[in-house]
Amino acid sequence: MIDSTRYPRLARIDSPADLRRFDEAELPAIAEELRGYLIESVGRSGGHFGAGLGVVELTTVLHWIYDTPEDRIVWDVGHQTYPHKILTGRRDAIHTVKQEGGVAPFPKREESEYDTFGVGHSSTSISAALGMAIANARAGSERKVVAVIGDGAMTAGMVYEALNHAGGMEPEPNLLVILNDNRMSISEAVGGLTRMLGRMTSSQTLNALREGGKKLLGDKRSSGPARFVRRWEEHWKGMFVPSTLFEEMGFHYTGPIDGHDVKALAGALKTLKGLKGPQLLHVITTKGKGYELAEGDQIGYHAVSPFDPSKGLEAKAGARKPTYTDVFGDWLCDMAAGDPALLGITPAMREGSGLVRFSREYPDRYFDVAIAEQHAVTLAAGMACEGAKPVVAIYSTFLQRGYDQLVHDVAIQKLDVLFAIDRGGVVGPDGATHAGNLDLSYLRCVPNLVVMAPADERECRQMLSTGYRHEGPAAVRYPRGSGPGVPAGEALDTLPIGKAEVRRHGARLALLAFGALVPAAEQVGEALGLTVVNMRFVKPLDRALLLELAQDHEGFVTLEDNVVMGGAGSGVLELLQAEGVQHPVLQLGLPDSFQHHASREALLAEAGLDADGIRGAILRRWPQAGDQRARRSASG
Repeated sequence: MIDSTRYPRLARIDSPADLRRFDEAELPAIAEELRGYLIESVGRSGGHFGAGLGVVELTTVLHWIYDTPEDRIVWDVGHQTYPHKILTGRRDAIHTVKQEGGVAPFPKREESEYDTFGVGHSSTSISAALGMAIANARAGSERKVVAVIGDGAMTAGMVYEALNHAGGMEPEPNLLVILNDNRMSISEAVGGLTRMLGRMTSSQTLNALREGGKKLLGDKRSSGPARFVRRWEEHWKGMFVPSTLFEEMGFHYTGPIDGHDVKALAGALKTLKGLKGPQLLHVITTKGKGYELAEGDQIGYHAVSPFDPSKGLEAKAGARKPTYTDVFGDWLCDMAAGDPALLGITPAMREGSGLVRFSREYPDRYFDVAIAEQHAVTLAAGMACEGAKPVVAIYSTFLQRGYDQLVHDVAIQKLDVLFAIDRGGVVGPDGATHAGNLDLSYLRCVPNLVVMAPADERECRQMLSTGYRHEGPAAVRYPRGSGPGVPAGEALDTLPIGKAEVRRHGARLALLAFGALVPAAEQVGEALGLTVVNMRFVKPLDRALLLELAQDHEGFVTLEDNVVMGGAGSGVLELLQAEGVQHPVLQLGLPDSFQHHASREALLAEAGLDADGIRGAILRRWPQAGDQRARRSASG
C-alpha cells in the first residue's frame, strides 16, 4: 500500500475522478508525488523508467482536464504509460509490472477501461484515435479523443498516413494529437523530422516572436490584431519549418510548449478541448525528468532491472554470460572487418539488437532508419541491388511490420539480404506484443528464403556466416537472452545448408528439435533413450536424414518455440506426407493463443516445452517409450 505520509495527495487518488476533485493549484504537487512514487515503484520492480518520468505532468493534466474514461486517451509507445496506470486504479499494484499475474507493461484493454487501445509497438495512436473519433461522430457522441504520441514514434510512416487522412477529411474530425517531443526513442531519435523539430524548438527568433506576441495581446487571440500577428507568426514559422508541416497537412498547430509546466499545459489543453477539427499540440519534455541519473543517461535508464534509487543502477559483479544478441554484435564487427560490402541496418533498436559496437567502429556503414521497419527492409533490398551486403538486425515481432517488403522486395527478387532476427520465440515479461511466436510460420512459407534456428551460441555465429555467404535471402532466428553456454569462438565458418545434426542415437522415437529447444530435447532423449536431432534448418529441411530416420524409428516428435500452426513441425509433416511416410508425428510447440507476460522459463513450462512437459507429452502419446530405458537402468 502507498505511504500516505509521503504521498498525501496521491494516496487519495484511486481514479481520475478523485484527481479531478483537486484544485488546479495542487496539480504541480500531485505531479511531484507521482514522480517520486514512480521512481520508488520501478526501483522496486524494474521496468520501463525514463519515458514515464518524462510524461508525469502531461499525464496528470490530461486526466484532470478530460473526463476519462468517457473521453478517450490513446497512448503511443506504451512504455510511457506507467504514470497513467498509477492514476487509473493500478497504483498499489504497479510494483508488479511485467511479473506473472501483475500489471501489464503496456496499455491493455482487458486490464482497464482507461486503456482505450492496446499498444506494444509504436506509431498506431493517430490511426486508432481517428477511428474512434469517426465512430463517435457517426454515433452522435461528443466524446473527446486524444492521441499522445512520443518517444520517436513520429518517425514511422503510418503516422503520416493517419495525419494525411485526418487532415483531408470533410467534415473535419474532432481529434487532438499531442506530440510528446523528447528527441528520443530508445536510442536518440534520428532523421529529418527530428532535425526539423529541433530547429523549430531551438529557434530563439521564433520563440521570441511568439512570446512577444503573447505579452502584447494576452489571451485575446480572436481579435483582429491577434489574427494578424498569428498569420505573421505562421509566415516566420515557415522560414524555420519548411511548409509548416502539420499546418499544411490540415492540423491546427499549437506550440511548442514546456511539457513540464503544469500551468502552461492546463491552459493549452483547456483551450484545445473546446476547439473543433484536427488539432496538434507540440510539447517538449525530458526523458527521465526529475531523476538526475536518468536525465543524464536516457538510454541506460530507458528500462531497468530493480535498483536502489538512492544509488542508481549498479554494474553486476562477475562475468556476464554472453547473450545471443552479444554473439550477433561481435559477429557483425568481425565479418565487417573482412568485407567492406557489409552494411548494418536497424529500425531504432541499436542497443536491443546489439549494434552499439558496430555503430562506433563502422559509423559510415551503420544505418538507423528510426521506427520504420518497412523502409528498413526495402532499403536493404535497394542496397543489395547494387552489390552491397546488407544485414537487417530486427526483432521478430517488429519484422511482422515489414512482412510485405520481405516478400515483395527481397524474396521475389532473390536479393542478397541477411535478416538477423532477435527475440524469436517466447520473450517473456513484455507480453504478447513483443513475443516472437509466429516467425517460423510466416518465414517458412516464403519462397527463396533460407531459415535457420541455432541450438547454441557457436551455432548462431556459424549460421550468421552461412546466411551472409549464401547468395540470396536468408534469416537466422535466435531467442532473447543467453544460450546453453557454448563458446561462440572467433571463426567465421559456415554450415552446409539444409543439413541437420544427430545429437544422440537412440531407439523407437526421434526428437526433431529446432533452435532453443535442443537442450531440453537432449535431456528428454537421455532420460527415455530416444534419438535427438538438432534440425538447424527450418527451411530447407534435411530430407535425406528424415527419410533415413523413418527406416528405423516408429514415430517423430517435433519441438519448436513457435506456434504449432504452420510452424517447423508442420514442415516435417508436409515432407513426410509428400514422401508417403505414414509415421505418427507429435508436434509440440506454442499454443494457438497470445500468451500473457511472465518469465520466458515460466511461459515455456506453461506451454509444456520444458523437459518435464516434453517428457510427459511423449509418454502420454507413447506410454511404452520409456520401457526400454527403464529396463536398461534396472539391469545396469
